[in-house]
Amino acid sequence: MIPKAIFIFVFFFSLKVSALQNFEEMNQDTVHYKNKVIPKIIEDEAKIAFDHFPELDDVAIEVRFKGLKKSFMNAQPRFTDFFKSKKNRSYIISISSKFIIENEKFSIDEIPSQVMIGWIGHELGHIMDYQDRSAFNLIGFGIGYSFSKSYIRKAEKTADTYAVEKGLGEYIIATKNFILNHTEFPDKYKENIKKLYLSPDEILMLIDEDNEIKP
Repeated sequence: MIPKAIFIFVFFFSLKVSALQNFEEMNQDTVHYKNKVIPKIIEDEAKIAFDHFPELDDVAIEVRFKGLKKSFMNAQPRFTDFFKSKKNRSYIISISSKFIIENEKFSIDEIPSQVMIGWIGHELGHIMDYQDRSAFNLIGFGIGYSFSKSYIRKAEKTADTYAVEKGLGEYIIATKNFILNHTEFPDKYKENIKKLYLSPDEILMLIDEDNEIKP
């Protein structure tokens, strides 16, 4: 008889291997676009988001599926390029095909195209912010983001501001409304989003301010 502890270990290890294989399959079917690598399943949405950021046309960015525990999507400099010059730095946008919030599981299939465009656009806003930072400044950014909620809110506002300036305001609002109005998302998660991220009304204010600045 197999000891219970070993059985449990084998069971969960097999689940993890299965999940990794699923990610690998999704990441194998990709397209190349403007120095970017994009999973085929979100090709249309990613291209729309990228087209709004011509400043990033020459920046190498890989969008790939990965098992994320605390978020649905994030953008980070590629570790091997971290200390390279800004123009030679590359980035990875990681997306979770399935993510768990307060024990509730959600799939990428539940996300409308407009929301996906807004989500990717928000992450590209982060990359625009990263492009202005030195390697040591990015280290400080990571520390601040890990320990300070006010720092997180400032960073998220910066990312949203970039996205709005690039014409993605309506998509960003769609993303905010999707999260805040999704009946299956736990209230605790929504409250955390309200505290750390700009609200739809605040995004509308950014859109109005941006329209006033533009001729």
